[in-house]
Amino acid sequence: MTQTLVVTGCSSGFGYDLAQALARDGHRVYATMRAPDGKNAEPARALRDLAEADALDLRVLDLDVTSSASVSAAAQAVADESGAPDVVVNNAGQMFGGITEAFTADEFARQLDVNVVGVHRVLRAFLPAMREAGRGLVVNVSSTAGRCTLPFFGVYHASKWALEGYTGALRVELAQTGVDAVIVEPGPFTTSLFPSMTAPADADGRAATYPDTVAGAFGAMGAEFQAMLARPDTPTDPALVVEAVTELLAMAPGTRPFRTVVGLDFGVRARNESDAPHDAALAEAFGMTELATLATHVSDLQEAR
Repeated sequence: MTQTLVVTGCSSGFGYDLAQALARDGHRVYATMRAPDGKNAEPARALRDLAEADALDLRVLDLDVTSSASVSAAAQAVADESGAPDVVVNNAGQMFGGITEAFTADEFARQLDVNVVGVHRVLRAFLPAMREAGRGLVVNVSSTAGRCTLPFFGVYHASKWALEGYTGALRVELAQTGVDAVIVEPGPFTTSLFPSMTAPADADGRAATYPDTVAGAFGAMGAEFQAMLARPDTPTDPALVVEAVTELLAMAPGTRPFRTVVGLDFGVRARNESDAPHDAALAEAFGMTELATLATHVSDLQEAR
């Protein structure tokens, strides 16, 4: 069935690949990104050329997740052309890495603004129409970094752990409206995320006041990541993430898992399996088991309203 999908962060990485794959599957895809006629003109042009050459319903749309005005304008454009989207994939994100103390409060806020508040801006813009339609799917791209911790990624971890908690609450609140919400948790992949990692400006030299062993450990970790990704048996093909998202789209409403781990998992799959009964027990303790059950039939939605 042809669906209308909105995907954020399509200038590179998972978003760029996902937009193409979904359009090739016959869907109408809004591939959104910042400055498609400026900074990201090249990937935007490539997507437009592909759409024209292969007769795909692939539409490049300006959307900056850090700007409420930009997000609202994009949501209005989608509504005018296509009505309520069937699926919103929140893929846009950045990775900040370095000694945690060296990040200023403003830098920390920037990480959260892109990876967490940006998702909220997008959903506030698109959810009203989806709830009114009584259907839809939200896919929030988190990370295994949202379920485990390593040194030097404290700021990034904070954003992804926050996204996990945010999505868990949202999933229950939306269930009775017919809108589903799930998380995809990629491990490290050969995308532009690591090469474009943002380090702290550290104007006051905090990092230099740490023992040399700390800086050495950061460098060694980076080298280990590169070696890990270079191993032939490491699952680093971004197509695995694309495949995971398309499989979630194909599942019947009410049957999708809350969390889907892709690639290297660092034990996250086992952690998710272990935590699932505890999460279910917590919902039951607060009398919210029924509330958390996705309404999938017209009668369910009418009763909920």
